[in-house]
Amino acid sequence: MTPEMILTMFVLVCVIAVFVFEWVRVDVVGIIMMVLLPLIGLVTPKEAFVGLSSNAVCSIIAVIIIGAGLDKTGVMNQVASPIIKLGGGSEKGITALVSGTVAVISSMMQNIGAAALFLPATQRISKRLGIPISRILMPMGFCAIIGGTMTLVGASPTILLNDLLVLGGEKLEPFGLFTQTPIGVCLVASALIYFALFGKLILPSGEGEEDTDVSASLLEEYKGMDNILEVHVPADYKGPKTMEELMIREKFLVTVVAISYTDRKDKNFVIRSTDTISANDDIAIVGRVSNIRKLAEEYGWQVKEGLEVFSDSLARTSAGLAETVVSPRSELIGKTMSEVNFKEHYGVNPLRLYKSNKVYYGGLTNIRMQMGDAILLQGPWDRFHILKNQPQPRALTFATPLEGEILRPEKAKLAVFWLAIALMQIIFFKIQLSVALMSGALGMIVTGVLSVDEAYLAVDWMTVFLLAGLIPLGMAFENTGTAAYIAQYVMGLLGTPSPIVLLTAVGIMTSFFTLVVSNVGATVLLVPLCMNMAVMAGGDPRMAALVVGLSASNTFVLPTHQVNALIMRPGGYRTVDYAKAGVIMTILFLTVELTVIYFFYGIN
Repeated sequence: MTPEMILTMFVLVCVIAVFVFEWVRVDVVGIIMMVLLPLIGLVTPKEAFVGLSSNAVCSIIAVIIIGAGLDKTGVMNQVASPIIKLGGGSEKGITALVSGTVAVISSMMQNIGAAALFLPATQRISKRLGIPISRILMPMGFCAIIGGTMTLVGASPTILLNDLLVLGGEKLEPFGLFTQTPIGVCLVASALIYFALFGKLILPSGEGEEDTDVSASLLEEYKGMDNILEVHVPADYKGPKTMEELMIREKFLVTVVAISYTDRKDKNFVIRSTDTISANDDIAIVGRVSNIRKLAEEYGWQVKEGLEVFSDSLARTSAGLAETVVSPRSELIGKTMSEVNFKEHYGVNPLRLYKSNKVYYGGLTNIRMQMGDAILLQGPWDRFHILKNQPQPRALTFATPLEGEILRPEKAKLAVFWLAIALMQIIFFKIQLSVALMSGALGMIVTGVLSVDEAYLAVDWMTVFLLAGLIPLGMAFENTGTAAYIAQYVMGLLGTPSPIVLLTAVGIMTSFFTLVVSNVGATVLLVPLCMNMAVMAGGDPRMAALVVGLSASNTFVLPTHQVNALIMRPGGYRTVDYAKAGVIMTILFLTVELTVIYFFYGIN
């Protein structure tokens, strides 16, 4: 073992440790790699930044922009509506149609976008037909993840495969857009069959279950909070008193969302615990009408017939409620609202917090938030749209549709046209993936499907810099001979396995890695290693790379994937629910994947 190999493995161990313990953000890890690797001599300065201009990174950016264009024009909504109607009243029919459609859509756009698109419609269908939402959302989420395996551009791991097909300094034959499609189709079909046959056994029923009862009660709570009542504080009120002293939220389970100060002729729409209420003030309160009237009676306040002072600012067309979920890479994870100055920073009022199957009404600013926590917010629609359109990674994912969404349905045909142009270049003219996809994205921008600013906001720049930084690490892995050395060591432990046995080991190893590090990180680190292992076993290195790219989507046991985190709260799922359904799905995924490769891709 050379000093360069030792240094490369030390860097690798450090990167994995940072991923697992989340000491710094993953995009910062990528930037560190771009700076550190040339400084310690593992790659040249030119190689260190080659990831930023790589085919994989440019393709991912283009795919995200194309997906945003389809969403902005309402194309995806037009696809969703008839599918929902076709399912009729059958639980299995609805589940299969929703899940299958989401899988097809996620083969051409980000899986989190496909899942988020169908979430509100699925919730409404569930409630209307009386189908437990927990029976629909997990199959939909799993199929959204699996759908990314149907085409080369469906998921980040497969997009970057062609850039990693380098062995001994030589570039191997690249994969085509539909090279993996037979595998992806079989994986989606197996998932649909799995949930159709065993869904009632492996998924919470939503009837009498603690988690789904709480979810249902939270949805009922929304109904009681649709109306905002305006309350006048009379002149003889003995004040001022702070919100903390009045304990309005804790005692009456309602929330003050606005105060009009008569003495200084000012209005406050983001209420803090230190804000005061004085005589002659007018306040707007969200909550059940009966609770608000109890509050007014106890303090001697007067409930008005309708909105007067706040008639414009808090009208339904100006402000409302939105349910959000703490995203997997959110800056809010592990922090309280007080620590991040939540109200001041976001300009909205938190009303309820759903955490660990409990609904919290009071003390919200002192509760530490975790991935998957749901927060019910009140605020102006324009603030919500600003939050929704923040650059990736967003702190909050919206689980309910927003009013006032600015769509461009008149541009829908153009969006579909540019998607078709991009695909035709790839399929018929063999244009490089990044060039073809970027031309489609550019076409959408030039023809006004979405603006340049909207395109920039849609891109997940964290993934871009993570991938750009890990690509040179993969090059160092290959160039220093570290991949070949580890492959030789692993082959010594395995003996002389047949190619299919080796691919099985590759699939298992990748499935484990993708649970503890990002799927992009697992792919970049394992592709060089597994290709070397395949060569030593007399197998096809391209197939080993393909198994890594596909198995990086085999992440169902924990709610660590963005899609799983998105559906966790709305579905009322616990971590044990993912483990219960995900273990079998993980085994089924590997079995189907390897079986199709064995019989249809010439592996023996």
